[in-house]
Amino acid sequence: MPSIHYPTVGAVVLAFAAAAILARLANVVIHRALSALDFISAENRTVVSGRARQLTRALTAVAYSVAALASISLALERFGIHEPSWNPRRFVRWGETHGVHLVLTIVGAFIVVRAANLAIEYLQVRLSRRHATGDPEWQRRSTTLGGILTSVVHVTVGFVATLMALGELSVDVMPILTGAGIAGLAVGFGAQNLVRDVISGFFLILEDQVRVGDLARINGAAGTVEQINLRTIIMRDAEGAVHVFPNGTITALANLSKQFSYAVVDIRVPYTENVDRAIGALREVGESMAKDPAWAPLLLAPMDAPSLESMAGGGTTVRIRCKTPPLRHGTVASELRRRILVAFVDRGIRLSGR
Repeated sequence: MPSIHYPTVGAVVLAFAAAAILARLANVVIHRALSALDFISAENRTVVSGRARQLTRALTAVAYSVAALASISLALERFGIHEPSWNPRRFVRWGETHGVHLVLTIVGAFIVVRAANLAIEYLQVRLSRRHATGDPEWQRRSTTLGGILTSVVHVTVGFVATLMALGELSVDVMPILTGAGIAGLAVGFGAQNLVRDVISGFFLILEDQVRVGDLARINGAAGTVEQINLRTIIMRDAEGAVHVFPNGTITALANLSKQFSYAVVDIRVPYTENVDRAIGALREVGESMAKDPAWAPLLLAPMDAPSLESMAGGGTTVRIRCKTPPLRHGTVASELRRRILVAFVDRGIRLSGR
């Protein structure tokens, strides 16, 4: 029975002590970094803290795995069983090189994925803080972007780690790369429209071009946006018809309700009427709505001065315009028309027909 080799035992103890110190140091650094972050809610803090714990456990596993491999290598080197069939020296040499690399590749891929998940969660928190308006649609967009980035990281890291692991197992990866390239080329040709739609949808969501509930005009068709997906936008027009637009085919998108809207009302006054009287009546209508407590919150600015838009068809077209919150322009325009009709009747001003 071989005697105890104290230098080997000391090296094993030192390896595990170093692993414990490194794991503790990583834990402290990650928790201090989390303490320095500013979260908008306890839910966000809980999610990011969970990712941080997963990353800490992964780093701890790597540290102790390296220490264990080093200890096994030292033990086999010192107390190896010398049987010809097992060829322990060759096994030790393989374990010290390819075996260590294989384990580090697998664990390293796991750490990279966990770290990327933590970074993506923090990115979502930052986006939520920047748009902390309680808008559930923006939260859904942030979650969608996070899911896309997470999938990309998982696929990329998994593919690279698999190739590295096969290389350490002495498997020729060139045929795999060649086959993957040919398959990717074939899929790319067959699904280029799908890829175009997904990429266009990703940037449409990222740039916040349109939201669910917005009034929009897409490729000449106007309606209310009901769904926004990575591949399609679903919109319902005024007649109730549902339009489905693949994101890659959208060439013209006009958001009619982003930030604010305009209530526009055109009035046709016959040539026989005094236009100045009509314009004065329109100004009074705008002032009365601005002073009305029920309608003042829907007017973001004083009514624009009435303007003459055209002179044709036996009358003069006078236009008034009011700035309103998004999607409230229809209500304000309807009330403007009612008040204008009452004011014109009271003043004896006739309106021109078409």
